[in-house]
Parts: sequence; structure tokens; C-alpha cells
Amino acid sequence: MTDLPRSSGVPGGGTAGQAARLSPAVTAAAVALLLASMLAGLLVGAADIAPRSVLIQLLDWLPFVSADSGLAPVELSLLTEIRLPRVLLAAIVGGLLAVAGAGYQGVFRNPLADPYLLGAAAGAGLTTTAAIVFSKGDGEAIGIPAAAFVGAVGGVLLAYALGNAAGRGGGTATLVLAGVAVTSFLTAIQTFLQQLRVEELQRIYAWILGNVGGGWGQVTLVAPYAIVSVTVMLLHGRLLDVLSVGDDEAVTLGLNAARVRLVVLFAASLATAAAVAVSGLIGFVGIVVPHVVRRLTGSSYRVVLPISLIGGAAFLVLADLIARTVLAPAELPIGVVTAFFGAPFFVAVLRMTRRVET
Repeated sequence: MTDLPRSSGVPGGGTAGQAARLSPAVTAAAVALLLASMLAGLLVGAADIAPRSVLIQLLDWLPFVSADSGLAPVELSLLTEIRLPRVLLAAIVGGLLAVAGAGYQGVFRNPLADPYLLGAAAGAGLTTTAAIVFSKGDGEAIGIPAAAFVGAVGGVLLAYALGNAAGRGGGTATLVLAGVAVTSFLTAIQTFLQQLRVEELQRIYAWILGNVGGGWGQVTLVAPYAIVSVTVMLLHGRLLDVLSVGDDEAVTLGLNAARVRLVVLFAASLATAAAVAVSGLIGFVGIVVPHVVRRLTGSSYRVVLPISLIGGAAFLVLADLIARTVLAPAELPIGVVTAFFGAPFFVAVLRMTRRVET
């Protein structure tokens, strides 16, 4: 990582060498929120399991602790094979989407950059749908993350190139419109592919609407991609702070701006692809969470990235809890819940952004 002098100002206060650091109090509060949301996800569900028994069972899983929860075998199976992996998968997916959104916003220096708006989710959705349509069975599902990664990167690059060609870097509105155009185009191709295998429509639509009930298999599938992408982005938080003051300033400090952008872009696309591959298209997480985090902690990416990761995990766990309980025993697609909260928030952010640009 490039050594940077201490004389360059960065967002969030301080200098390039003294940028805002991650506060233990902020970290503790974020982690507490995540643990509370995960605990709620384990305690509450369509099936009636005594909360006290669930808490005792959680204690029994701790090292050097032995406790009898009194759970029946069916209840224990429900807890360990359905609720626990679902909560973990929701946390992983939510964290990936939120940190990817923060990464895209840092790369493009655009507050509206988001995996959904920039075409990454649509690109990953197209290639994942193609993998489902042309695969011979679930045995080939391991290739879905690779296909989703190609689509996510392609979608973002296409939107970015179109935005630059149309507006020569003309700001937020141009990039958003380019992302909308690319998303619509890729979605049209995806719809065409769906018609090639009508018998797979139910599976495809269930995936498109979003679901985190894939079980332990999906958790283990997404974990390696999550570890790699999150690690890369967290290591580049300080460099994104320097990029935020402008490419000319970054160059004078000896920073290769193009390389940093490329690395973060690919890491964010990998995170998006991994999330989409196991959960479907879940919108607005990548724009809602980073904006809330900035409001609470400042704009330094050394803080925004890790807190967005934790906050996104908590947000999606709570969204999934709403999705599976509000109409119990029926279940809402989780994408419906995130859109319900995210769409009004996006409109508010767009109005604030337009006001600033004006």
C-alpha cells in the first residue's frame, strides 16, 4: 500500500495520515445492533419456539458451557438447519451489498452509486439466469458465483462507459441514467432467456425476488468470496479517502488512482456477484446503509466501509425477519421489504444530491 504524506486533507476531518479512525464506541454500537438483530432473527419466526429454550441452546453452543435447552428434536432441527443459517446468510449478503455500495461510491465519487443502480446486480442477474437456464441441474450451481461475477463487472463497466460517453463525467444524473439504461437492457435479455426454459420460471422468479433461505450450503458457498472481497475493500479505505479529494492530488502523493479504482471496482463487483448468486436481486441495501453511516460517522472510508459492512448485515437480518413474520405463515420476498424502506430513502437522497449540484 502506498505511503502517503500527512499534508493532504481528506473527508471526515484530519489529513491523509490522520484521517478519521474507527471509534471503539461506534464499532461496539454497530456490533451490538448486529448481535441484537441476529438474536431477534433466531428467537422470532412462524414456528412457535420458546425464546427461553432458544437462549439456553445458544449458551450450550458456547465453549466450556453445558446446558439443557429442553428443545424437542424437531425444534432443534428448525433452529440449527433453518433459522441459524438463514440469519447468517442474511447477515453476509446484507454486509456484502452495503460494503459494495460504499466501495462503488468511493470509486466513482458519486453518492448515488449502488450495485443495483449501476448495473452490477442486473449484470449478475443476467449471467446467473443464463447459468440456471443452460445448466443441467443443481450440481452445476457452484459455477453461478463465477457467472455472476462476470455479469456484475460487465454491467458496471458498461454503465460507467455509457455515462462517460454521454456526459463526459457529467455528474450524478448522467451516471444514474446510464445505470438505469443498462439495467433495463440487461433485464430485457434476462427476460428473453427465461422464456427459453419455461419450466424454470418458478425457480428464476423466486431467485429474482430475493431469498436468504438457502441453508448451510449457500453460506459455505458465499463465504470465500465474502472474505476476499471484504478484505480487499477494507484495506483500501485510506486510499479511497485520498481519491475523494481528486485525482490530481492523489497523483502528487504518488498514488496510482487508476489501479486503486480498478481493484476496489473488482472487489465490490465480486461482493455483489457473491450476494446476488445466493440471494437474488435485493435492492437499496447498498445505497441506504452507507448514507446512514455517513450521516452518523462522517465521510472517511476508513470508517464508512467497516461500519457499512456491519450495518448492512443488521439491516438485512431485520428485513428478513419482517419478510417472514409480517404475513406468517406466508412469506414476503425480502426484496419487497428492502424496496419498501429503500425507495423513499433513495428519493430523499436524490433530492438532496440535486440540491447540492444546483
